[in-house]
Amino acid sequence: MNSQKPNDDELPSFRLDGRVAVITGASDGIGREFALAYARSGAEVVLVSRTRDKLLEVQRSVEATGGRAHIVPADVAKIEGIRAVEQEVSRLIKGRDLALVLVNCAGFGFTKPALDITEEDWDRILDVHAKGTFFCCQRMGRLMIEQGYGKIINLSSTWSISTDMGKSVYGIAKAGVSYLTAALSTEWAPLGVRVNAIAPTSTLTESTSRSFLENEARAQRLLSRIKLGRFASPSDLVGAAVFLASPASDFITGHTLFVDGGWHAGL
Repeated sequence: MNSQKPNDDELPSFRLDGRVAVITGASDGIGREFALAYARSGAEVVLVSRTRDKLLEVQRSVEATGGRAHIVPADVAKIEGIRAVEQEVSRLIKGRDLALVLVNCAGFGFTKPALDITEEDWDRILDVHAKGTFFCCQRMGRLMIEQGYGKIINLSSTWSISTDMGKSVYGIAKAGVSYLTAALSTEWAPLGVRVNAIAPTSTLTESTSRSFLENEARAQRLLSRIKLGRFASPSDLVGAAVFLASPASDFITGHTLFVDGGWHAGL
């Protein structure tokens, strides 16, 4: 299964029909929004998260729109969790002419002064954002290489290129995600696998909304850096996510796309 050069007379397709999209962190926030958008765009989705009950809620939402969803309760910070995802995906695509898409959304926001960071903090952040992303890419990448085609979309952040109080370790993790994206694209482009990343600015989810309410001064400081004058919502990221998973982006790889309301402009 390999992509072909598009016919110059045809518009590129943004549809995801004939694709299986594996989405980690799919139980809420950005991952949930991506799962619903992918299903509406024609993809069969595999929902991955630690929380089975929340995954079932998202599965029901997908199916209510006529989509097809499978759930894999798993912790992608652990190799055994990633192995469980790989086994389920292998089963789903066996004998079927389907292109594979991986979206690494699993993660969490983290703000803490560098002098207060513990070894447990370090391990928790790097295990999810760096280790989890790498080994999900590795396991799903093998399946894509067997097919000769695939799309990987990692979730980076504006903190990969900018700094703020308390963002040292989180920024390290997200900078690593962007670097990994470029490195894997270099290795796997000849094998038909495209690897890109989306880097959002501060995005209003249930957890971040609580955080901003608890620290209004910090929220206003962050807001002042966004040129469009508002925080992102998960729906603001959907267009980029669908585009990068679709045939329309087949000539794009190794790129981190900033969806940040102009945050990075002038940095």
